[in-house]
Amino acid sequence: MKIIVGFLASALLACTAMAQEAPQPCGPAGDLSDSLSKNVSEEARCFELRMYTAEEAVEGKGGIDDLHQRFRELEIALFEKHGAEVIAAWQRLDNPNTLVWMLAYKDRAHRDQVFSDFAQDPEWIALRAKYPVPLSIEAYMMSSTDYSNLK
Repeated sequence: MKIIVGFLASALLACTAMAQEAPQPCGPAGDLSDSLSKNVSEEARCFELRMYTAEEAVEGKGGIDDLHQRFRELEIALFEKHGAEVIAAWQRLDNPNTLVWMLAYKDRAHRDQVFSDFAQDPEWIALRAKYPVPLSIEAYMMSSTDYSNLK
């Protein structure tokens, strides 16, 4: 019993610590700490590189093809509707079950607002129900360097 209680307490503390972690910073140099802003442009936007690796389709449902169709049909348009700029979407050739895409926002606060609005959008809820695709996500927040052509 003590072991179970100890495990549950440890798990709760770990979840609380993760929930309290600050979101990854991104955006203009002025929004970043000195250690992160040294090579970042004052005009930089917040960029997010996202990689979605889809589980294999089961009986013709899910999988990378349904994920691409979801993006093609409405997902990109919904992110744009809520204020994100979708820079590009790519098909990984070394891992064909992975879709990679990049978004841009004014700053981190704008990114958080876009995702909040997107998640509550009834069109997104319906689209996700139409194309349920179990997947894993990797996401990286970035700011453009002071010498980058893309700001």
